[in-house]
Amino acid sequence: MSSFSASQEELDFPLVTVAGVQMKPKVGRKAENLESTLRFIEAAADQGAQLIVLPELSNSGYVFASRKEAFSLAESIPDGPSTQAWLEIAARRNVTIVAGISERDGERLFNSAVVVGPKGLLGTYRKLHLWGDEHLYFEAGDKGLPIFHTEFGRLAVVICYDGWFPEVYRLLAMRGADIVAMPTNWVPMSGQPENTPAMANTLAMANAHSNALNIVCANRVGIERGQAFIGQSLIVGAQGWPLAGPASYDKEEILFANINLKSTRQARSLNVFNHVLRDRRDDIYDPMLGTGWPRPRH
Repeated sequence: MSSFSASQEELDFPLVTVAGVQMKPKVGRKAENLESTLRFIEAAADQGAQLIVLPELSNSGYVFASRKEAFSLAESIPDGPSTQAWLEIAARRNVTIVAGISERDGERLFNSAVVVGPKGLLGTYRKLHLWGDEHLYFEAGDKGLPIFHTEFGRLAVVICYDGWFPEVYRLLAMRGADIVAMPTNWVPMSGQPENTPAMANTLAMANAHSNALNIVCANRVGIERGQAFIGQSLIVGAQGWPLAGPASYDKEEILFANINLKSTRQARSLNVFNHVLRDRRDDIYDPMLGTGWPRPRH
């Protein structure tokens, strides 16, 4: 498990300690997976983490053999056993948790992330952009891009392939997000040259920089039913540079970083002339991308 430290300059302002958990869920072994998540949450809380991010589908595993199997592993929110366990530990350890979960809503399934805090359920995010065989099991998300208001700042969530769409990060920045939690199950990308950063890491860094967002990417490791996962979890600061990681390719571990929210909001000013949100040419394109969300105020 990785450790972290803060400079004296950082300590002059309130910090948020975030943790990204890199773990190895096992498809179909829900009780074992849930126990692993609780063990990692305890370990992260012991080192002072206030926000803890778990991987995509952390309680169920990822590579389903059929929709019937996917349905059997899904849970309702907040009544299911995984969310109930995360609610209990969040209250007991005074932490906020973002956990990937296979969500059942009636006859529909969603690749979701539940957000729980010390005072209870904050909400659910449903993955907007489905990848590969996910189309066989899940519905595309129908809750948009919510902002979760926490005691340490404005939190948003994306899941894995959502991070390939710059519109997502821009809208979250426009809506005032400070930190984006990304539960993910990154897989190898075809055509990647050797000795280059993972495409997912490059995209996270680019989108963090162009929107002044902190992004906590929590990936999984291992091979599941022939599908490899690449690890390399990452925490990126609002200027686009890594604060922790990339993690290893194949080991379970926890990344930690301290985030300064004052510096985060200041990072949108690149210099005395340029601001990454104010400089948008909204005379040329819709500042809110046609979503109907209120026009931002600066």
